[in-house]
Amino acid sequence: MKTIEDHIQKDKEILADPSTSKPMRHHIEDELHDLEEYVDHHKTEIEAGDHHDPNVLELFCDMHPDEPECLVYDD
Repeated sequence: MKTIEDHIQKDKEILADPSTSKPMRHHIEDELHDLEEYVDHHKTEIEAGDHHDPNVLELFCDMHPDEPECLVYDD
């Protein structure tokens, strides 16, 4: 997706489709939740014009900043 807003809209369209399988629906619901949390945590950046679609690692680190793969070290 080009923007996070596009990604959220696409996920909502998939969930609105009654033919979406249960496993896919579960995956999309989880993804949509994470995207909406990301938007909530990054309102100022989004309002300033940063509408990029975060990747899976960005979403994970937004929810779990203390995990080893999310830590940033100053050398």
